[in-house]
Amino acid sequence: MITDGISRDFERALEVMQEHGLRHAELQYLWDREVGDLSDAQIGRVQELVRSRDMEVVCVSRHVFAGLPVGQTEVGDRAHELQMGALRRCIDTAKALDCGLVRIMSFRKEMILFGSGGAEQWNVATGAWDKLKLLLRPAVQLAEDAGVTLVVETGNNAMVTSGHLARKLVEELGSRHLRVLWDPGNSLYCAEPAYPDGYAALRGCLGHVHVKDLLVDIPKATVQQVRFGEGHMAPFFAEIAAALEEDGYAGTVSLESVYRPSGGSFEDGFRASCAAFRETFG
Repeated sequence: MITDGISRDFERALEVMQEHGLRHAELQYLWDREVGDLSDAQIGRVQELVRSRDMEVVCVSRHVFAGLPVGQTEVGDRAHELQMGALRRCIDTAKALDCGLVRIMSFRKEMILFGSGGAEQWNVATGAWDKLKLLLRPAVQLAEDAGVTLVVETGNNAMVTSGHLARKLVEELGSRHLRVLWDPGNSLYCAEPAYPDGYAALRGCLGHVHVKDLLVDIPKATVQQVRFGEGHMAPFFAEIAAALEEDGYAGTVSLESVYRPSGGSFEDGFRASCAAFRETFG
């Protein structure tokens, strides 16, 4: 469970997780801060709370590199160094919590990365893909030196939106310390079917998985989060779960509970979705 999908009050989130038999916590926002901005005292408090409930932190998920334009960012400039500093703090936090995974994002989306037949001149964001790899190499090296694994998320507004692009990035950077955080719900917004297309692209590259259900209308630039099992992802969940089991996937699957019913809270949305989530992926 991504804990702030229940509440940013970390104690409350763990209490509700425990009530529902969930013991793997993914950290994104806790109390008044994004993970990676926690003080040493707060990290110590996280350790105490998790251990006292016999839980495990499975991923430290800050939005490192999110929103930065590749064309206006350089290795070593102020914006890049600020994100590298945030990543170092996330790695330190992960190691303090006995967690081996740290989430990164893949900068800001350029819509068309590859093309031919004239598109390479008129439509492609020339050089954007190679620049992305250049900007991420120091992060991958940092993970290698620290002995942790970075998981790059397939994001809505990111350079890496699909399973296809995520695999391409991992293969071209060529490090066993870089894997994919697959969010197939996000990839629906670039029109990639989660199964078999997205999953097939990622065999052997998966480090972590997020699931949520949603309704996507790309022409209207609209997303509606819905109860687990009632959206456009619903036809894929059982197939994804079966494929993960068949392939011996050893990682975790996090419920990203971003559904909030009308007049209710995110905790209400979690309670509405948790049973179906556990039935499918438990």
